[in-house]
Amino acid sequence: MTPDSLSHMLAEFLEGARAAVVVEDGAIAFDLAESKYSISGEYNKCLLHLWSHERNFVRRVLDAEVKTTMLRLLVQRMGQSHPTRLDFCRDRDLRSPAARRAARAAYEPRLRRALERNFPGWTVARLTTSIDLEHSFGPAYLRGSLHQGQRALAVVGVNDQETQSTIDGALTCGILWLESCRLAQRGRRTVEGLAMIVPNGASALTRQRMTHLHPSAAKWSLYEFDQREDALTPVDTTDCGNLASRLVHATDEKLTQERFAESIARIHAILPQAEVVVLSPALISFRRHGLEFAQARIAHDPRNFESGQQIAFGVGPEERILNAENESQFADLVQLAAAIRHKDGPKNHALWRMTPERWLESLVARNLAALDGRLRSDAAYAQVPAFAACDRAMIDILATTRDSRLTLIELKADEDIHLPLQGVDYWSRVVWHQRRGEFAQFGYFPRREISPQKPLLMLVAPALHVHPSSDTILRYLSPEIDWELLGIDERWREEIKVVFRKRPARAPVRAA
Repeated sequence: MTPDSLSHMLAEFLEGARAAVVVEDGAIAFDLAESKYSISGEYNKCLLHLWSHERNFVRRVLDAEVKTTMLRLLVQRMGQSHPTRLDFCRDRDLRSPAARRAARAAYEPRLRRALERNFPGWTVARLTTSIDLEHSFGPAYLRGSLHQGQRALAVVGVNDQETQSTIDGALTCGILWLESCRLAQRGRRTVEGLAMIVPNGASALTRQRMTHLHPSAAKWSLYEFDQREDALTPVDTTDCGNLASRLVHATDEKLTQERFAESIARIHAILPQAEVVVLSPALISFRRHGLEFAQARIAHDPRNFESGQQIAFGVGPEERILNAENESQFADLVQLAAAIRHKDGPKNHALWRMTPERWLESLVARNLAALDGRLRSDAAYAQVPAFAACDRAMIDILATTRDSRLTLIELKADEDIHLPLQGVDYWSRVVWHQRRGEFAQFGYFPRREISPQKPLLMLVAPALHVHPSSDTILRYLSPEIDWELLGIDERWREEIKVVFRKRPARAPVRAA
């Protein structure tokens, strides 16, 4: 294949695979939902450049083959003679459906034996992975219960062949299964609690989340399961001291905008309504209602090592460097975004449907009072990065109330069963940094003393897109988490309007 035909094949496949994962040497190297790429044909070579916040690389593409949901490339690393393989996979779970079923079927007898050995005197009731759409139970989670006379424990397990995101979502299933067991056993047995079983070495996030569940609502227990040894190991969920989150310094937005004044003026000459979002001292984003169409950044010229400003444009993971040859293409893209990306735009157009949460975030950040009159509008931070180990969390909006209480706002434009526990993740990180006084140290909310009161957690979604299970999960959260669930009008692109607001009932959830 020629470099031009390779470039065309890559561009065509990736255009329809904006959330694909890139696999190299059997491991996921990039997630295109959070990464960028460019394809060039310079020097009669097809060069693929991939980069994210964590890493970047360049590969020369020698050959390509499309296999159903996968693009398989033969690539060459710079400075190496032997080619390697690079796969772009639309499906994040790389196994075939038959392999998934086989792994789940093999897991059931192994877990049953381990439960019988580790819970003497208890009877293992039927274990199932059957789909139950009414209660939001999928086949990835093995569900069952342990019985001892009038006592019972709900059990949920996930095998070590599932993706990490599936493992991390297990506790949501666990809480819902506990509630389902309590309703089913009402009047016959008391379902005392939940035993969560996750693969060996994969319990970190589940452990962190279980720390913030209601201690008197159930007996919460977590185990790691080594499937090779059929060994269950209990995990202590009472201590979350090893969270070790790392906060990123707040950027001086005024100074950064002054640094990029020339680039900002160039974009505003084409689209005066373009939103300017400061991402770091060396990077700003240009958006239209949350849709990023360009970035300006400080780049180094490899010929003379001098640095200067560079504008890159594109929608989605692909981008091009703005130059005289493609300036008309850039202007066409910006004008198309302006024509499509507004409340009355064509709803069936891809640009109108893209990044709805960023659209919602852009509206909420400009009008916090529409959510709650207690919120201050003069200082709010969007997409605040907070790292824990290799996990990069992004807090949607961090703000304060008028009495200086920290408030984090987690936004969802579409239905998401994991919204409550994702909110708990961010809340726990904010608490961790608050205790250490790091918000002031890292330049957030300058000249303002933050209240020592624990943060307020606001979960926001369109009213008809709040998952039906959210109420159940929220009832099982620790009373130390002061949460509010806000349902907004479905026409939020026209106006942010709260149509219902729920707060915790402080009476504890009791076993059935």
